[in-house]
Amino acid sequence: MAKQTPRTLSGFMELLPGPQQQLERMMETLRHTYSLYGFTPLDTPVIESSEVLLAKGGGETEKQIYRFQKGDADLSLRFDLTVPLAKYVALRYNDLTFPFRRYQIGKVYRGERAQRGRFREFYQADIDIIGDGKLSILNEAEIPAIIYKTFSALGLRRFQIRVNNRKILNGFYACLGLTEKSGDIMRTVDKLDKIGPEKVQAILTGDLGVSPEHAREILDFISITGDPPAVLSALETRRGRNEVFDQGLEELKTVVQYLGGFGVPEENFSVDLTIARGLDYYTGTVYETTLLDHPEIGSVCSGGRYDNLAEYYTDKQLPGVGISIGLTRLFYVLGEQGMLNPHLPTAPADVLILPMTEDLSAAIALATQLRENGIRTQLHCEEKKFKQKIAYADKLGIPYVIFLGEDEVGAGVVACKDMATGEQTKLDAAATIYRIKAGLDARGGGTVIWEQPGTRP
Repeated sequence: MAKQTPRTLSGFMELLPGPQQQLERMMETLRHTYSLYGFTPLDTPVIESSEVLLAKGGGETEKQIYRFQKGDADLSLRFDLTVPLAKYVALRYNDLTFPFRRYQIGKVYRGERAQRGRFREFYQADIDIIGDGKLSILNEAEIPAIIYKTFSALGLRRFQIRVNNRKILNGFYACLGLTEKSGDIMRTVDKLDKIGPEKVQAILTGDLGVSPEHAREILDFISITGDPPAVLSALETRRGRNEVFDQGLEELKTVVQYLGGFGVPEENFSVDLTIARGLDYYTGTVYETTLLDHPEIGSVCSGGRYDNLAEYYTDKQLPGVGISIGLTRLFYVLGEQGMLNPHLPTAPADVLILPMTEDLSAAIALATQLRENGIRTQLHCEEKKFKQKIAYADKLGIPYVIFLGEDEVGAGVVACKDMATGEQTKLDAAATIYRIKAGLDARGGGTVIWEQPGTRP
């Protein structure tokens, strides 16, 4: 039988143990941070019935989805975590308590062309707050605080949460009589950073048939910048022209008003009138988060308010607000930029025990005692030379190695070597455990991400 050459499909990422530990640490940080704000974990099936998953689909979604037959069943892999959430809430409505706050970190699948930093299988990390009929604007004001807390906990400092409100945009374009073209206009404006204002104006007046006067007014409007109070003050001059615009302005003012109370520093927040997000999907506040020193990465966290999460599954009105982090892409580009902390412990164990007696009872008992004290412990019982066993610990980055021979067992002590310093002690088990725990606490500090490569956090 001919052997197959092992390979991983294009667009699917497999990590070595060290980087996988870093990714797991990121996910652990996200779970902890989300739980601080009262979000409950949720998992939904990777495979759904195609008619359920594609209820809101069409166009690019159907082109990118992984769809297949199994017997008579028409099945698809989930392409995001929001549509399965909508199905879940509609299905479990009678059993849930609202507002329903959930987080989910899971893999999603999109059959698009694999590119550098773009994957066909990737992790998303989402939070959503779902209301029953109504949902307070305070939830939209809290989202920037969650974003700030999350990225700060990961180790980032120089990032900016950019916020806008779709109602402001819809009201503004309605005032210009451009409601029917507003979607195309916002798609064009979204390219401003990439193609510049002159090309945006050319597309507006050429392809979209917007008058030169209106094109200039659009560019003037989205160019309103400054700190949040300055932008809000400029928007106030347009109050009274459109009811939807005024409602969006009030919502945006509320979000800005509570930022300080929620602990978001001014330097990490801005009001950006170019942000639209999702166009037809979002209906109120919208968010994008960018790394100030790495604009080429684009948005690392985005989302917003939507008025009816599950309209394709139920007649009940279920408004919500949520954000999503493309975790796999973020991890990949941070690695490329040298921003992942290489000093963060990634070893699979804290201690490697090398039994040096035929009777393994003492080694097994010590391993059990270490584990009961929360110390990850591995027994090395392979028939290899001593140097090979030490090399094994060194290669995996295991911080402590314990040697347990007849002398140690007889004296009731443990010989323990710190692999980083070379220091070796012979203490009883309790004292050894104390020493190891103290050392692990000192080494385990720091965050997954470095703000500046080459500098320890």
